[in-house]
Amino acid sequence: MMERYLESALAAAAAAADEIMYYYRGEFAVELKADQSPVTVADRRAEEIIKGMLLTDFPQHGFYGEESGKQRDDAEFLWLVDPIDGTKSFVGGYGMFSTQIALMHRGELVLGVSSAPAAGEVAWAARGHGARLDGAPVRVSGRSSLAEATVSTGNLQSLARSKQWANLGRIFAAANRTRGYGDYYHYHRLAAGQLDAVIESDVNILDIAALSVIVGEAGGVFTDLHGAPPDLSTRSVLAATPGLHGQLLEMLND
Repeated sequence: MMERYLESALAAAAAAADEIMYYYRGEFAVELKADQSPVTVADRRAEEIIKGMLLTDFPQHGFYGEESGKQRDDAEFLWLVDPIDGTKSFVGGYGMFSTQIALMHRGELVLGVSSAPAAGEVAWAARGHGARLDGAPVRVSGRSSLAEATVSTGNLQSLARSKQWANLGRIFAAANRTRGYGDYYHYHRLAAGQLDAVIESDVNILDIAALSVIVGEAGGVFTDLHGAPPDLSTRSVLAATPGLHGQLLEMLND
């Protein structure tokens, strides 16, 4: 059955990609939501397409979308969808945006599809089936020494206001190199073994649900900044190789 869920999610992501790229760098209005984040017709149309396809295939499932909110979130299976994660990038005309589709079963994330149409890159994973990037199996690196590791960060506003900020500085000082790739991009690179850790403090579950499955199935460890596994309330991320995650968790919370 997992293969059928994955097939449907990949088809929905591909259909959404066609719609998103139709609007990309075109003329469209940009509105601001209550939280001051932008939304466009492409966000709404892509989510309608994904929702329609998934709920046609699985009408008994729940749905939680960035634009349409929760429907039947008490269902045994719940689809979590961000049609354009990185709308500011989409509006700005640079390609650091993606479509995120995840499936949760009784509170556990079991499937993820991360499609970056401007980059022509798709990652996916299902629990127990491994992770793939553009069809090829991927695996996190075996690095366990921070002195040899690359650490990438995304949103950090709340971390910058916390006591952990100085601890993050010590991680940066000890790492081989630091980057700030953000959005889907550094999670794809982590899953493919091309960098070794990702730290973010300002996310929501729709941003990272699919990516958590992909990184986990690639052999990585994916938690929040305090070591808790992702759930609907997750607001931060510490994702890393198995050899680095414990070290980074301890350093951040020392």
